[in-house]
Amino acid sequence: MKLTHHKCFAFFSTLLLSLCLLSSASAHEVNKNAVALLIAKDKAGKTVGTGSGFVVQPEGTLVTNYHVLVDAHSVKAYFPNGIQADVKGIHKIDRTKDFAILKLDDGFYSTLELGDSSSIKSYDYTSALGYLSENIKENDGTVEGVIAQTYGFVLGVHPQAFPNIPFIYTTTAFGQGFSGGPLVDKSNKVVGIATIEGRSINLAIPIQNIKPFLNETGTFSFQELLQQDKNSKEAMYYRGNFYQYGLGDPNKAIDEFEKILELDPSFTLAHYDLAVAYRDLGMEDQAIEQYEKTIALQPNFPEALSNLGGYYFRSGKIEEAKNLFKKAIEVYPNFIQALSNLGAVLNKLGKPEEAIPYLKKALTLNPEFAITSFNLGNSQFALKRFDEAQKSYERSAKMGLDFLSMRWKLYEIHLNKKAYKKAKEELQTILEMDPLSEEAKQKLSELPTVH
Repeated sequence: MKLTHHKCFAFFSTLLLSLCLLSSASAHEVNKNAVALLIAKDKAGKTVGTGSGFVVQPEGTLVTNYHVLVDAHSVKAYFPNGIQADVKGIHKIDRTKDFAILKLDDGFYSTLELGDSSSIKSYDYTSALGYLSENIKENDGTVEGVIAQTYGFVLGVHPQAFPNIPFIYTTTAFGQGFSGGPLVDKSNKVVGIATIEGRSINLAIPIQNIKPFLNETGTFSFQELLQQDKNSKEAMYYRGNFYQYGLGDPNKAIDEFEKILELDPSFTLAHYDLAVAYRDLGMEDQAIEQYEKTIALQPNFPEALSNLGGYYFRSGKIEEAKNLFKKAIEVYPNFIQALSNLGAVLNKLGKPEEAIPYLKKALTLNPEFAITSFNLGNSQFALKRFDEAQKSYERSAKMGLDFLSMRWKLYEIHLNKKAYKKAKEELQTILEMDPLSEEAKQKLSELPTVH
């Protein structure tokens, strides 16, 4: 079972960098032989999901996410050194915190050292290891998977849907299939379990949650887990999550989330992901209703605050949007999207000077966030800082963002500088984007002739 949120747009560039860095082996690399590819199968032997995990005790104690095990009749671990091992039993699961501690076949395994997640600070280095689902090949009983490593830094440690359950928020990219893999610090000690893949931000379970249970000796079987999970709201949630993000089937996901809410209307995450499913189907009113219910249950859920703020902004509820974005940033000061969105709202309210610090902070955290460069350009344009605005717009365009409004402002900047050739080029671009623009045709005819 794969748990993914939005595809992180920086992942592939980060992955390429990672692979380059990994090509020169050093004594300081993470012990990859302790990181397992997990293949979960149902009773008929069909693969129901893939994930990652890591060994923390040499006799075969392995840590992963609980959601990797949902609907599994058996799980097998594959290591880079060629070792394969069946999971003999389950020492411990926590459905709410989403972790599992498993027992592998008897043997002697490579391990990772555990760090101290309680000492993590914003901007600390982090790296994640896992197996991309898209690169896993199964053929005639053989399994091939390539371990990948990504890099980034901590954005903070904050709760999400549950006030008393914090996550490590990091820019380190988690690809689909990284679920259950290790998040390590600069000393290559595990500080978290990669859990939720996001856009620019990714969430990991702090390793301190797992440490108290590592000496458990008793085990239970996957058959027992399947029986327990028949009436588990969390199992339903992760199943719905897989339909939504793994299979891209929001209608099937909605059915699963609604089953949960019939049993428990206060299940915050079901409301949140139900909102996402409605959003993907273009059902905006229903999405807004579910985001509002999410926030009523958990007022400090940063992603829900920001997403609802986005809907309010687009529908013209500008003050309400501003308040939601500000609250999201109070909860999570390095929330890149909320910082950018608040800047856009302040521009709309005619407060470009106030917007600039939020936008510059967002770009400091993620220089590749194109929409933020555009929003910053709008602030600078409103303040008549035309050279700065031009650079911001051009940087945004290089990253692939191309708005008609941006082209009009670039035209005005070039016209103001008497750079008529560039002004002409902008008008021609505008006409390519909007061939029926009479205004662009008129202004093109009025431009001074450039020799």
